[in-house]
Amino acid sequence: MTWVVVIAGLVGLVFIHELGHFTVALAVRMRPRSFYIGFPPALVKIRRNGIEYGIGMIPLGGLVRIPGMHRPAARDLQVFMEPALQEQPSLAPAALTVRRALTAEDYDGARSAYYALEEEVSAAHLSKSARRSANRALREIEEGTSPEAYWRAPVWKRVAVIAAGPLANVAVAFVILFIVFATSGAPSNQATNEVAAVDRGTPAAAAGLQAGDRIVAVGGRPAETFASISRLVRADHGAPITLTVNRGGKLVLLGPRRTIRRGGRWILGFVPAVQLVRYPVGKAATTAASDLGNIVTGTVSAVGSLFNAHSRGQLTSVVGISEASVEALKVGISYYLELLALVSMSLALLNLLPLLPLDGGHILFSIIERVRRRALAREVYEQVSLVGIALILLVFVIALQNDTGHIFG
Repeated sequence: MTWVVVIAGLVGLVFIHELGHFTVALAVRMRPRSFYIGFPPALVKIRRNGIEYGIGMIPLGGLVRIPGMHRPAARDLQVFMEPALQEQPSLAPAALTVRRALTAEDYDGARSAYYALEEEVSAAHLSKSARRSANRALREIEEGTSPEAYWRAPVWKRVAVIAAGPLANVAVAFVILFIVFATSGAPSNQATNEVAAVDRGTPAAAAGLQAGDRIVAVGGRPAETFASISRLVRADHGAPITLTVNRGGKLVLLGPRRTIRRGGRWILGFVPAVQLVRYPVGKAATTAASDLGNIVTGTVSAVGSLFNAHSRGQLTSVVGISEASVEALKVGISYYLELLALVSMSLALLNLLPLLPLDGGHILFSIIERVRRRALAREVYEQVSLVGIALILLVFVIALQNDTGHIFG
């Protein structure tokens, strides 16, 4: 059940992100053609008012398909129509009319000629692969020449639509933290005898200590505070010790296990939970905003660690995030929600990196096109996107290595 909640939380963040794009696109009359959680092919889909809603089979994010993301080009038409033209040469005149209009950048003329080509393609006898390719060509023309096309919209509309996804995640992160701080409370500097997390490969992990346990005795000696637990652990100087913990209302004896020396201290290897302090509404809002600022700093530091081999351990993948979420949920819902807010904010910031195909890359290219007063060709987007994808994969691999290193190290 814990993993179900964690997965639902991550899917929810993706949904909020895509909903931001979708809602603003509708508001500026740039009607999306589809809205998916996950990537197609579809597991489930439904069409309403010309928009296809669905759940994709590839659970790696989400998709809002906005019409005409790129300036339509004659070259693209030729490539996609070629299989159909080989099977039905009679389509050539209609295709040539559209191609000439695109070459002359007469997009209204191309749209007018599109309808004749669409009728001929519909009536033609084509193989499945040729028809699929021809239909893609038709879709590119219809969407790219539409008044709703993204590439034809004013820069402010394009930036608004793209920025809406990350900003939705920022808003969600703030709301989550505000609610937690105003109800459950914000973490204080005072540690308690409750276990928040257990470090892998430590005596605490070997003894079976779990997040959510409350340590009530060390070596049979009562310990009701973290300060007393720490003092008793250090006093044994590495000797085997037993722990008595309150786990779900039952007393459980763990160990004995020898402590280890780290940083000049004898430790078991667990992180204590801290006392939560409930704030009034105003203080909850300012604290939430302050925490978001700290996340910005931390994310910038994590991205910068890519260029520092000694600091790359800051990066974590979806695997690490999921495991951390599970541990936080075991301690308490407020800890999990705070982590979910951190993930939401980090998702927003990473999406704002100026790399295609991330949102930040699209914003940067919208500004570039505004400066040069001309839309860039699809090929430019595709070539730059290859570099961006390579960098994103590099980050993913480093993060995954960190996580697997923690798991098996």
